[in-house]
Amino acid sequence: MKIPVYHIAAFTDHPLGGNPACVVPLQEWMSDEKMLQIARQNAMPETAFFIANRKKIALRWFTPDIEMDLCGHATLATAFVIKTILQAPKDELVFETVEGDLKVTFQDSWVVLHFPTRLPHPASLPDVIRLSLNILPKQVLKARDYVLVYDHESDIKNLVVNRSIFDQINLDPGGVVVTAVGNDCDFVSRFFTPQATILEDPVTGSAHCSLIPYWSEVLHKKSMIARQLSRSQGTLRCVNEDNGVLIGGTAVHIKTEILEM
Repeated sequence: MKIPVYHIAAFTDHPLGGNPACVVPLQEWMSDEKMLQIARQNAMPETAFFIANRKKIALRWFTPDIEMDLCGHATLATAFVIKTILQAPKDELVFETVEGDLKVTFQDSWVVLHFPTRLPHPASLPDVIRLSLNILPKQVLKARDYVLVYDHESDIKNLVVNRSIFDQINLDPGGVVVTAVGNDCDFVSRFFTPQATILEDPVTGSAHCSLIPYWSEVLHKKSMIARQLSRSQGTLRCVNEDNGVLIGGTAVHIKTEILEM
């Protein structure tokens, strides 16, 4: 059996930018162990597996380490594959996931994720995280992920994580997002996951489930542009709504490989 594996860069219009994901269409689910093995072989931040032979598209996400409860960039990549490469004649897709049904719409070249809100609340910073950072935040919040707020974009760019200390904490499946007001956008961020094969995630759509409502309240804006300041970087169009958040991005098809099973 031959299965195509689509390599997609999400939240970017450049093949070396954004966050890479592999997208694997299936006729039926493989075992969890087999999907995790494929994700490890792909060595991408996420591999998305989907089954489209039903009204709702079943979707699951795997890092090289674990199955995730929610992933933005791999959902965007999957929607891009279905719409652009497989040329499905639909303006709206509904994915059936462990997080519930997730709607995706298309606006010109932009893919728009309709994601849930994960409102962060004040929290204490664990000592392990505090000791692992070279710059301490001015505010600590938490939803699924810790949200560390800084004064300046330069703090986010200059932040260094001491991995030997950072990896002593287990936030499975969450991580730590650091954020500040942007110089040429509304807000910026970076995202780190302890004990993960890939320490810094290039562009983290799911973290914006918390960042969007936070910055919407702080900046008194409903619509915002965000940028994740990883080495490859990515741009996100963000909208805060009463019943969720909208996260928009573009994507690029890098290549297609054939997986022989």
